Amino acid sequence: MILHLKDIKPAEAQNYLQHAIAPRPICFASTIDKAGNINLSPFSFFNLFSSNPPIVIFSPARRVRNNTTKHTLQNVEEVKEVVINIVDYDMVQQTSLASCEYPKGINEFIKAGFTQQKASVIAPPMVKESKVKMECRVLEIKPLGTEGGAGNLIICEVLVMHIDDTLLDEQGKIDQRKLHHVARLGGDWYCKVDAQSSFKVPKPNTQLGIGFDNLPENIRNSKILTGNHLAQLANVNELPVVNASFEDEKLKSIIQYFSIIPAEIDLELHIYAAALIDDGKVTEAWQVLLAD
Repeated sequence: MILHLKDIKPAEAQNYLQHAIAPRPICFASTIDKAGNINLSPFSFFNLFSSNPPIVIFSPARRVRNNTTKHTLQNVEEVKEVVINIVDYDMVQQTSLASCEYPKGINEFIKAGFTQQKASVIAPPMVKESKVKMECRVLEIKPLGTEGGAGNLIICEVLVMHIDDTLLDEQGKIDQRKLHHVARLGGDWYCKVDAQSSFKVPKPNTQLGIGFDNLPENIRNSKILTGNHLAQLANVNELPVVNASFEDEKLKSIIQYFSIIPAEIDLELHIYAAALIDDGKVTEAWQVLLAD
């Protein structure tokens, strides 16, 4: 299917975009107007864009159905400050409740059962239950259009971060496994980030990988090894050679059993190599593949 977004209704375009561009982190924004009315609302059009200076941007879009603007946008136009509270799994249902479109002047802290906590350098309060909170100054508000669905980029400088000590490791850094982020998908779908759903990918930032083009042809054209497998093999900085001291009982069994069926030995070696790569053993996988 090919979609030309100008040819479909804004609500349809929004549906396709939000399902496709996911997961999206959630900015739980607390703001205040000149009269002192507090608002608390979540936004998934949100991310980090710079660390020096520390800049985050979120976007309260104009409502698609009636082209009205949200109280958060109205508040930051009056008082250019916002607390961005990071949402974790323990508070996701309350956060969703806070997204109800209560009338102006209704405090979502009270409606959703959150605790107001005084910020240190700005006026809007923090969400005490959030384990990471960022006090921000609004630098710029950039409208992206005037029709329903148009975003309004709220460009913020992070002034102060509050991080719960329970999230820290021995070095005083955030342990990613302890902060159970939730993120928005399309429709009513969310996802939870935890040890079961997260993994590491080594950054190829110290030495250049050899690339797909330098993989041996029988490996590059494997019917078993996926793009993910090949990318890990191609991330070595030089083509490995056979290590005479490498010993592996399963490799020995494969060679011994399939020596009488040479047409199938390639397949079995690639199946075993794929399993090793999935287990994080790329060096061993190379030795298995070089045994062919």
